[in-house]
Amino acid sequence: MGDSDREGSWKNTVDLMNRAVSRRDFIITSGAAGVMTMVPRFARAQSAEPYRIGVLLPTTGSGANYSERPIKILPLIAADINSRGGLLGKHPIELHFRDDQTKPDVGAREARSLILNEKVKTIIGTWSSSVAMAVQEIIHEHKVLMLTATSNSSKIVNENYTPYCFMFGPTSGMQSRATVVAVTRLIKEKGWKKYATLGLDYEWGRDAQRVFVENLKKASPETELMKELWAKLGETDFTSYISAVMALKPNFLFGAIAGKDNETFLQQAKGAGLFKGIAYPGVFLPVTELMQQAKTLPRGIIGINRCPFFANMDKPLMQKYVKLYKDKFGKEEFPDDFACMYADALNALDQGATKAGTVETEAVRKSLTGATIETCQGKLPIRDCNNQLDCPSYLGEVVDVPEYPFPIFNPKTMIVVQGHDVWVPTCDEVRALQKKRS
Repeated sequence: MGDSDREGSWKNTVDLMNRAVSRRDFIITSGAAGVMTMVPRFARAQSAEPYRIGVLLPTTGSGANYSERPIKILPLIAADINSRGGLLGKHPIELHFRDDQTKPDVGAREARSLILNEKVKTIIGTWSSSVAMAVQEIIHEHKVLMLTATSNSSKIVNENYTPYCFMFGPTSGMQSRATVVAVTRLIKEKGWKKYATLGLDYEWGRDAQRVFVENLKKASPETELMKELWAKLGETDFTSYISAVMALKPNFLFGAIAGKDNETFLQQAKGAGLFKGIAYPGVFLPVTELMQQAKTLPRGIIGINRCPFFANMDKPLMQKYVKLYKDKFGKEEFPDDFACMYADALNALDQGATKAGTVETEAVRKSLTGATIETCQGKLPIRDCNNQLDCPSYLGEVVDVPEYPFPIFNPKTMIVVQGHDVWVPTCDEVRALQKKRS
């Protein structure tokens, strides 16, 4: 990557952060090319060292729309913690941002640079599961914490597990099994007999599709899988896939598609009339999609998301996140699933340090492992055998409501599937999957 590429990447990040955070609240300075450091102005000189956190998320490409709101909310949560003096009341948080470009080699390189050059003790990110697993090798080597909420391949907490990595959203396997719960009900209600799948051909898409197929076969063995279709990550023309699905005439299609690719597919499939004759249950529809596709998203399709604010407005921490976000960015703005989960991750770090009584990595790691933490979805435990938060998945029909300028899941029929009901059942089974690490 040349200097001009790095400078362009850094400018993209700065542009996004300038939109996200008022310069009255933060000093924005560039260090090495490709990094931006944000230090709250009101972080007073302390005898204790600042606590440096690397934020590793893409600002361009397929994952950019899922990264925008996490990048915008993290400084707000850091500022809230720093208003109390920082972690333990004396370690002000510094956020160091890097663009991983949704490339495993870039993510690994930037993670190593953050650790060695910026001296970060924790990395928050990433969007891509493939990037996350590459970064896991770096954080394990250097014994640095990693908090992830967007990337959610089951392998991150199972096969590729490291005790330094914590996940704050449901894994792809948990979401696929949750979708099976809903689809099994619909199969019985509607008499569906056959289906096809369309997934993105990379780690998350493969994992999500595999778990769905395996578990639906157990739950409804008579339901026939007609064909598996795979599209490349970053696909811009789904015409051939849509035509193939329509020619098959399945009762329903399961899709493992996310990010910008998801928006592209939905619009092209809607235009081709796919949804008129073929059901599409379990499509990944985080709040991001509900907001960005408010005018064009097909109503009535059944989606799944991870942490919708509208399902948790009775929770004090969710109320706080929504207020912080709206106060900063406007009354029509709301945090999406990823913003809320990354806010939970940063608050969990605060809770872990408080419980440990120190910011030393080993002590904080041990204090979070198996802990019950306060989240925007209520108090939730972290599984001690793989650091997976016991968090739910939400499935529902896309409908319009008067409260919001975008559709949400029908609150009357929304299905909430608890994390412990759909993860790998026992810790013995989890440990059998995990590779041995030194």
